[in-house]
Amino acid sequence: MIDPVSRCGFAALIGAPNAGKSTLVNALVGSKVSIVTHKVQTTRFPIRGVMIEENSQVILVDTPGVFTPKRRLDRAMVRAAWQGAEEADKIVHLVDAAAWYRAHQPKLARPQDNLAKADVATIVAELTKLGQKSILVLNKIDLLEKENLLEQAEKFNKIGIYSDILMLSATKGSGLKGLRTMLAEQAPVGPWLYPKDQVADLPMRLLAAEVTREKLMLRVHEELPYSASVTTESWETKKDGSVVIRQIIFVERDSQRKIVLGKNGKVIKAIGQASRQDLMQIMEQTVHLFLHVKVANWSQDRERYTEFGLDFE
Repeated sequence: MIDPVSRCGFAALIGAPNAGKSTLVNALVGSKVSIVTHKVQTTRFPIRGVMIEENSQVILVDTPGVFTPKRRLDRAMVRAAWQGAEEADKIVHLVDAAAWYRAHQPKLARPQDNLAKADVATIVAELTKLGQKSILVLNKIDLLEKENLLEQAEKFNKIGIYSDILMLSATKGSGLKGLRTMLAEQAPVGPWLYPKDQVADLPMRLLAAEVTREKLMLRVHEELPYSASVTTESWETKKDGSVVIRQIIFVERDSQRKIVLGKNGKVIKAIGQASRQDLMQIMEQTVHLFLHVKVANWSQDRERYTEFGLDFE
């Protein structure tokens, strides 16, 4: 019999690249379930984080950033983002308020701000077509004056596609309680889908690969294209409880392989150490991590798309 006070639902976070979706999901869940880097389009496939608030369980779907796709991978990511939104009980549209403000100030606007502005317009148009009221979240409010935020909120409110407008800073933690409460209260009545102690719906092999990709991008984000990828090749649990993980870092050119390796293997060693530390904290067991770099055009490999749950066609 369903407990009438028990609630459970899906909330999809959608927004332009670098709006802060992954940071917000991690903050709401209270644990690391999505990787965060300096690179745009870091999230490549929907990742589910489980948020518990009072008697509600909300499955947060961190979707890839919505932008104008140019390549096969881009198109697959954007399709995955909208699919995640359409299947959710609630859509949360996250906007980088600081970038949106700068984009409307000719003297302050940067190229990436103008791109973000265009992406926001695309998302608004698609949300209008869906005909489903969404929650608008203006993120990074710590970088703007209050009057500028209120002006933004008024402009978005006039569009007529938002049921609520919230302002917060995912990195600072301000405003998170309001969003947590709102999502919990608006979740449909029903039984929980996941155990109370589960924070993500993501296979550990895939999560481990994502953690290493995060460390890779943080280390060489200026030299390496975002299209670099990591896959977990093997996973072995030893008798002593430790885990041996072997992973492949895919790059598209030999020059990129040299960047990842670094002089005398210094860079890849640092990436491996950082990833191993995170994995041991997440898994709460000893991890032995071995990394190998391979040159391959993985973005045209159907198997890699299947691994990520993306549509290759």
